[in-house]
Formats: sequence, structure tokens, C-alpha cells
Amino acid sequence: MTFLIDIENWNWADIYVIAGVGYSVVFLVLVLLILVYKLIPKILNIRIKKRLKKEGKEIDSTASEQYVAGEVNAAIATALMLYFNEQHDEESNIITIKRVARTYSPWSSKIYGVRNVLSR
Repeated sequence: MTFLIDIENWNWADIYVIAGVGYSVVFLVLVLLILVYKLIPKILNIRIKKRLKKEGKEIDSTASEQYVAGEVNAAIATALMLYFNEQHDEESNIITIKRVARTYSPWSSKIYGVRNVLSR
């Protein structure tokens, strides 16, 4: 069974179906990614609670999960970036060009810039 795509015989209904399925798949994947990113902290907290329980440490069940606001995360990230950028050496930004004793180079030769058309 061979599948040949005959573009000339497509009607608008086929095009709308393909476009609708494409958009639906993209939005479905985006929704699934949002759900996964929302569930990751909860899954990690469950694993931490299990590990603490196995080690015999107390787990405070009345304490709610603490989330840090976005502004606080941005301030921490900015402070870390500024701190780590100060650790680099300051450069003079001076470019020096040294002269070479032998100035001839095939790259600077004018004879290679002329178009030599070979006659046959």
C-alpha cells in the first residue's frame, strides 16, 4: 500500500484538520509541561520526607511547604551574578599589532587578485 500525497486535490477541510491537530498537539504538550513543572517540587518533597523518616528524624507535618517569591529569586540571582562577575580580572582592552619582518605573503600579493582567464 503506497501513500502518495496529491497536493493539488486537497480541499480546505483537510488543511483545517491538519492545522487543528497541529495546534492541539502543541497546546496539549504545553499543558503537560506546566503540570510536570508544578509537580516536581511535590515529588521532591515526598522523597525528602521518606529519606528523613528512614533516618529517624522528625518530620513536622504541620509546617506547610515554603515557596520563595519570584522577586526574591530574581534578587538572589542578580546578587550572585554581580558577585561572580567581580572575580574576573580586569583587562586593559588595548590591542597591539606587531610588525613582522617578512611582509610578503600570498594573501597580500596583488598578482593573485587579477583574474587570469585561461585561453584554450
